[in-house]
Amino acid sequence: MDTTADTTAMRRAISLAARGLGSTSPNPVVGCVVLDATGRPVGEGFHQRAGEPHAEIHALRAAGEKARGGTAYVTLEPCNHTGRTGPCAQALVEAGIARVVYAIGDPNPQATGGADTLRAAGVKAEQGLLAEEAEQGNAAWLTSVRRGRPHVTWKYAATLDGRIAAADTTSRWITSAESRADVHRLRAEADAVVVGSGTARTDDPQLGVRGIDGAVQPLRVVVDTAATAVRPGARVLDTGAPTLIAVADDADARHLPEEAVLRLPRAATGPGLDLPALLAALHGRGIRSVLLEGGPTLAGAFVAAGAVDRIVGYIAPVLLGAGPAALADAGISTITQALRLHVTETVRIGPDLRITAVPRPAPKGN
Repeated sequence: MDTTADTTAMRRAISLAARGLGSTSPNPVVGCVVLDATGRPVGEGFHQRAGEPHAEIHALRAAGEKARGGTAYVTLEPCNHTGRTGPCAQALVEAGIARVVYAIGDPNPQATGGADTLRAAGVKAEQGLLAEEAEQGNAAWLTSVRRGRPHVTWKYAATLDGRIAAADTTSRWITSAESRADVHRLRAEADAVVVGSGTARTDDPQLGVRGIDGAVQPLRVVVDTAATAVRPGARVLDTGAPTLIAVADDADARHLPEEAVLRLPRAATGPGLDLPALLAALHGRGIRSVLLEGGPTLAGAFVAAGAVDRIVGYIAPVLLGAGPAALADAGISTITQALRLHVTETVRIGPDLRITAVPRPAPKGN
């Protein structure tokens, strides 16, 4: 039976894991807390960067001999394989840990089995404590393993009546400076930021992270099917971060840097590129989380493709009455096809409201 101390330690491990968002791909974010045999915290750590020590190793190093006979709380089942680092399950055994509590099992077939290794060595291993919270914190990596594509967060900013710009297309600024700063936090947590040709042509965005110390700059991706929106000198082509311009196989992209061009097939139906092919290409490059900042057309295409896993909307207390809506055609023609959402968080950001939601599972039988 889980105790209050167990819950407190695991919740701390989950908060530690979040510190690795944006810097661990293609690995998961993981946190670990070690209590000694008397239940006192003696070590903690999180996975900071791919190729570097895992969370358990940081926590065990901090605990030293005090780990012997103690309990380790880990957000993900300790790994059981040797890659760029050794197996954490074996490290826990060698440290003399008597009990391991982990939130979720490792779905990666190359790394699973850590719990079995622990039990075979006489270590008590328990799964499931705060599993839902740990799943939410590791949603990007879990999506990549289970679905073979990056986790996609669609972010948008709109007025209270759902407009992202006025009738004359002006949009700076609908939301507050506080909200715009918060978007840089989202960028810092993502492996890639994606926009479409309309955004690239209208805004000439730079798409980098600003104002966050130590942030790893995400890959900047522009979906520019005809290769007409991004021109030489565009801000997205600067040296501040890596960039890919996704264009159609038959597009003339001679004006773009060859190393920045990603050629993809066109969509089977409708305009634009094959989005599953785009996500597969990004996944193949180690991208596990995508922040979709494109306009309503690209967002609609992603929703229609069933490729949006989370929505973050910044809603400003502003009315426009006319102008483009946040979402264009998403293949929804009747109310019964509406994409129903589950709101997971609402937070005041300056004068604005940030709403986070995820798609609800389709009803059984549909």
